[in-house]
Amino acid sequence: MNHGQIRKPEGFIEEKLYVLPEYWMKELEQEELTASLFITDIGYFPNAQYHYRERGEGSASHIFIFCEAGEGWAELNHGEQMTMQPGDMVIIPPGTPHRYGAILGNPWSIYWFHFQGSHADRLVELFGLSGAPLSLSPSGKARLIDWFVPVYELLAEQTYALATHVHIAQTGRQLLSGIGITASQSAQEKKRRTYLEQAIQYMNGRLDATLTLPELAKHVGVSKQHLIYIFNAETGVSPVEYFLRLKIQRAGHLLDLTELSIKEVGAAVGINDPYYFSRLFKRISGFSPSSYRRIPKG
Repeated sequence: MNHGQIRKPEGFIEEKLYVLPEYWMKELEQEELTASLFITDIGYFPNAQYHYRERGEGSASHIFIFCEAGEGWAELNHGEQMTMQPGDMVIIPPGTPHRYGAILGNPWSIYWFHFQGSHADRLVELFGLSGAPLSLSPSGKARLIDWFVPVYELLAEQTYALATHVHIAQTGRQLLSGIGITASQSAQEKKRRTYLEQAIQYMNGRLDATLTLPELAKHVGVSKQHLIYIFNAETGVSPVEYFLRLKIQRAGHLLDLTELSIKEVGAAVGINDPYYFSRLFKRISGFSPSSYRRIPKG
């Protein structure tokens, strides 16, 4: 048997699968409380060996896929395959040709649902949820699973109750916006750390010189105020104070590893006034340069 040719869109052991009847979909499109957002399909495929779906013309709905375990892949608009690992999610926009499936040998387990509505496009766009896979935070994953279980049961047991669909529409909006806010915060934090790393790298290359806050901010590409915010948030001190601490750290290495005089060590880290250097060294390290040099190391 050629396992590479086996493809299953569904039919996995202990799977959960619900598809909204088409006539109910038309009802929800007309109902004012659900027209903006409603769920059309929902499911959970555990250990989905040989899972594969392909829609050459795309889908009428947004498709949300969350990889809980194992590995899978997704391909949009005939582009490169994107690998999905545990914790990753992707939303495939409507009308987008796509393929996706499980990795052979380590098949994914996925929570998924399809959604439509007049607000669906804007909601996905606003929170930056379309395109490349996003990694859900632990709270985002918990939010999804806590939402999925009761929603699936309600749809399976109360398919024809309008109040059920209204409730699911509201909670679905909260789910997507909550995931979006978490993902947005993670992206902001990642960008903030990137700015910090760029700033520190620039500082380390100039420990033998002076450095101004405007110069550093210009190099990183942010305002002075934002750079101060980043350093206070990530290190607890201002950029200027962090730069001085790097200088003193370098000075300590020179005191330990060289025979340079204290004046020469100060000059090597861009501080030509030996008295200022000594005061600064003591403030940051707790020792005068001469006392520090006498401390047994190793």
